[in-house]
Amino acid sequence: MHRLIVFADRLHARARGVRALGWFAWSVRVLLAAAFLPSGLVKVLGLPFTRLDPRTSEVGRLFAALEHDFGALYPFIGACQLAAAVLLLVPRTTLVGALVHLPITAGIVVITTTVGFRGTWVITWLMLLGVVFLICWDWHRVKALCGPELPADPAVARPAAASARRHLAR
Repeated sequence: MHRLIVFADRLHARARGVRALGWFAWSVRVLLAAAFLPSGLVKVLGLPFTRLDPRTSEVGRLFAALEHDFGALYPFIGACQLAAAVLLLVPRTTLVGALVHLPITAGIVVITTTVGFRGTWVITWLMLLGVVFLICWDWHRVKALCGPELPADPAVARPAAASARRHLAR
């Protein structure tokens, strides 16, 4: 396990050093938040998510059931989507937003893959990949959840910590 974590540390440090990946992470955060803001707001307000006829469409039946037959679940999902979107937009809470986003998006992926959605499953899978990317991007915070703290790999020193050590050594 230690080798795996050291490998992840080195890969993460290398990826964090690529400026284009930083911009990509920022773009993914904004796009994922933009995807959840309108859909979450619709659910919180209790409005119908789709205009598909439940009598003729399997997707319409699914959303009609979710809106009318599951009580507070529909607005609760919307509130979670809004919370995830807002948390993703605040840099300090991005990881929490991604962790809230993950189960919601995974559920959407299951629904769009198994029910008759045409084309939507591609978008939802890309959203899931984006969330996983954001969680990996914050590996330095996630690894604390992996168990007891392991000794730091000297090859992966944080830039600020390395410059502070050089300054103190003078």
